[in-house]
Amino acid sequence: MHEESKAAANGCGKIRSGTQNEAALLALMEKTGYSMVQENGQRKFGGPPPGWEGPPPPRGCEVFVGKIPRDMYEDELVPVFEKAGKIYEFRLMMEFSGENRGYAFVMYTTKEDAQLAIRILNNYEIRPGKFIGVCVSLDNCRLFIGAIPKEKKKEEILNEMRKVTEGVVDVIVYPNATDKTKNRGFAFVEYESHRAAAMARRRLIPGTFQLWGHAIQVDWADPEKEVDEETMQRVKVLYVRNLMMFTTEDTIKAEFNKFKPGVVERVKKLRDYAFVHFFHREDAIAAMSVMNGKCIDGASIEVTLAKPVNKENTWKQHFNGHIGPGSENLSGFPNKEDGHQKSLGKPASLSVRLNGQHSPSPPVAERCTYPFFPGIKLTPISMYSLKSSHFSSAAMHLDYFCNKNNWAPPEYYLYSTTSQDGRILLVYKVLIPSIADGSQSYFMPDKLCTTVEGAKELAAQFTLLHLAKCTPYLA
Repeated sequence: MHEESKAAANGCGKIRSGTQNEAALLALMEKTGYSMVQENGQRKFGGPPPGWEGPPPPRGCEVFVGKIPRDMYEDELVPVFEKAGKIYEFRLMMEFSGENRGYAFVMYTTKEDAQLAIRILNNYEIRPGKFIGVCVSLDNCRLFIGAIPKEKKKEEILNEMRKVTEGVVDVIVYPNATDKTKNRGFAFVEYESHRAAAMARRRLIPGTFQLWGHAIQVDWADPEKEVDEETMQRVKVLYVRNLMMFTTEDTIKAEFNKFKPGVVERVKKLRDYAFVHFFHREDAIAAMSVMNGKCIDGASIEVTLAKPVNKENTWKQHFNGHIGPGSENLSGFPNKEDGHQKSLGKPASLSVRLNGQHSPSPPVAERCTYPFFPGIKLTPISMYSLKSSHFSSAAMHLDYFCNKNNWAPPEYYLYSTTSQDGRILLVYKVLIPSIADGSQSYFMPDKLCTTVEGAKELAAQFTLLHLAKCTPYLA
């Protein structure tokens, strides 16, 4: 038994009792032959497993696990996840106190086992009344860089990023929708690994680093949504980007019909991108090959298969750049012109899940009333036993969300200022004690309100959006 494995087991002995103790972890290692090492706030079981030869499993083999009871450890968790297949590595995020942080990453040796784990273990009752959430996890290797001078070309940005960071593979730059000689003020930088991207992100912290004399904005990019091969094999819609603003749907349809007349069913254009629907998939594939890189109205277009969305409730988590799925409609939404969008022209849905729970944009509940007749039986219930669809208030939604993730209730702190015309303007600062740390101690919107209710709703909605999109406090 390696000394580091024993040390890892010792790390939680002080808060475990009974079968959940050092002996249980040591017994697990003896039984499986896997090693265990604790470092950088996580405990790694395996990676690689005994007898493994060759490189680690490819992307798509890892799943994210949320809502794990804080007093549950590998001796209970590993046997559950082994039901889906052979585990390459199990990483349990740990608190300094010895408790786990409520989530983990499980890497399987094959994509098929990872997909099976999602199917059979998502919403699995790990303990009575405790259900875990499981979804695919992808190591994000892409950074969003904002506030780039618009006159800079791709080659200039690529060379500059290679000077200041290591492991740069490529830079993705989109032209301005109205002036193709300029970029949109942002770029996506692809790195060779998640670690390289994470190191670059730390180096390029906003406020401490400049490019070309400009302070830049840096964050994890929202990666393109992964769609299973079986679903993609049925797609017969093309996503066309980099169109001129004045290009019409009729022009696009005519251009795509040139290589084979009558194959296009319809075209839907929005700003500088469009969806081209075909009657048959084989014609869509052929058109993609022929039309990619062609010029329409003077613009060189990019053509790819549109990515359909699972209409079922999917969820997203973004912990230290690790992403799970979450999107809506066909993947291909407009870049907000000259804005700071962090996805590749394809922003994720505002209704997503974090740690297995719905987070931003509380659903709009239908307001309706029913007659209350004498004798109707009423049953006391807790609001937390309801579904998120029962809440229309962002403040209530945030409280519900915190409860479902075993966090302390949000704390609201009210501040005021006076406008130029003498009106009192209000804003709330929101603190979530369970996640507060030095990097993100509070959430505060950048807009002021004239009413207390409005300020609280705005602050709650702002917090929900940032919990789902950024979660910098876990970075």
